[in-house]
Amino acid sequence: MTILESPRASTSGTPGRAVPVTPPLGARRLFAAPAADLATHLATLGPVPWALAGPGLLAELETSGLDGRGGAHVALWRKVAATRDAATRTSSARAGAARTGSGSPLVVANGAEGEPLSGKDATLIEHAPHLVIDGAVLAAATIGSGEIVLYTTARLLPSFARAVAERDDVRLDERAPGRRGPRRPGWPTRDGRRAASALLVRLVEAPETFLSGEASAAVAAVEGRPALPADRVQRLAVSGAHGRPTLVQNVETLAHVALIARFGAAWWRSIGPSDDPGTRLVTVSGGDGRAPASPGGAVPVAPAGQVFEVTGSLSLRRIVAAAGIDPDGLRAVLVGGFHGAWLPASALDVPFTREALAPYGAAPGAGIVHAIRIDQCGLEAAAGIASYLAGQSARQCGPCLNGLPRLADVLGRLARREPAAWLPAEVARLADLVAGRGSCHHPDGTARLVLSSLTVFADDVQAHLAGRCLAERGVAERGVAERGSGEHGAAERGSGEHGAAERGSGEHGAAERGLGDRGVVERASAERGVAERGLGDRGPAGHAPVAGARS
Repeated sequence: MTILESPRASTSGTPGRAVPVTPPLGARRLFAAPAADLATHLATLGPVPWALAGPGLLAELETSGLDGRGGAHVALWRKVAATRDAATRTSSARAGAARTGSGSPLVVANGAEGEPLSGKDATLIEHAPHLVIDGAVLAAATIGSGEIVLYTTARLLPSFARAVAERDDVRLDERAPGRRGPRRPGWPTRDGRRAASALLVRLVEAPETFLSGEASAAVAAVEGRPALPADRVQRLAVSGAHGRPTLVQNVETLAHVALIARFGAAWWRSIGPSDDPGTRLVTVSGGDGRAPASPGGAVPVAPAGQVFEVTGSLSLRRIVAAAGIDPDGLRAVLVGGFHGAWLPASALDVPFTREALAPYGAAPGAGIVHAIRIDQCGLEAAAGIASYLAGQSARQCGPCLNGLPRLADVLGRLARREPAAWLPAEVARLADLVAGRGSCHHPDGTARLVLSSLTVFADDVQAHLAGRCLAERGVAERGVAERGSGEHGAAERGSGEHGAAERGSGEHGAAERGLGDRGVVERASAERGVAERGLGDRGPAGHAPVAGARS
């Protein structure tokens, strides 16, 4: 087992007595530190391993198999290597230029999280900001950058600002977004103390819109422009913000980088299936009778999402059960978020891996599982999402400007039980028409969601054309059997054996059922708190509004 020597650091970063650091055991990794402050972070995980930055870190990332946790699933080491190579070519072409001047590389930690059903990035930024910053500065050192950007919503920027203020290896750049010019950043010393001038950090606010987290939209925000995606000729790794080679990575991905750098690829791969190793954060919601989007596609209803750290070997059934949702009472689950795909309840035993989900046209995506019960209409849920997505488009191309509103309208007519036999075929035709033709991937994701709705809810389609809805039958089937019976006792609040299903309870905070040692953080329920759950004797980890809420 790898043992690191960690300084018993003060918040100023001054090293103290060395203490042994043991790699986190089980699936409780990203939230291994019991508090968000720097001293606790260093005592739990040890210092940033600066010596590994560069080719050594690239090799570890390739061996680990880590891919992007923002939804794209691109192998991380390839993106880092491409940015590094582009930066090297740029540096050779502009010999003598300042390291952070025009053409120098840039790292953007993307915590925009515009997906309404996701709360994982917000939870990570609130409870493990230093792990994200560690990953970002290691990536910066590897590609030869002297600057990182922390990009997230106004509500979460203070969490990053507090973390930056605690550190000696980074300093805040308070210039306005979009401004350029030479800077004089230095690199931290190996023991973590401040060099003559530390790595520069810029905080950039992300608007709370669905598309704000798209990589090119993040770059636009960094440049001081509206956070809208763009149809790019060159990859961001070659020409991103202000033409600089730019590495845009989800904050969860960067947090995993920090762990891999400390404890190695072999440790990271030691849990989870070989084709999808390590852990990932999953936001679980639904099963409570609320639709994922309000009627007409207006502002989404913020779900009481719970965030868990899981391995891909877990089935969807175990994941939803860990959130207190009765798997036997479900009609379907939406996997991957609003740009994801539906899976029928008969597929709940499928593991949460790319390979297992692929036959259903789904992928883990940004780590989202949203459940709808048998007494909820899948077509109505899908129509609400489609209408919301049409309203969230950038309106920069024909598919977004015209295609998505038309697609949402026709699907809405089907959801409203309009007796027109041509509606399903028209929905499929429009979805096929917009896919692959947009300036960004927004039309593709919307088409994927809509087409999976026609497949998974095929029986509902026929019932709606006949003026009926299968959800009405589900109401009768659901009845009251799930309440109070021995079989469904976990749904009974206050039960001694199943008390962990009661959300927000300090008394039951460490007694999570279903995931064993895999559950880590529960996103709040009624009071919208955040209670840390799972291993050991960890208690409440603080409170914050639910990410994605539009109140």
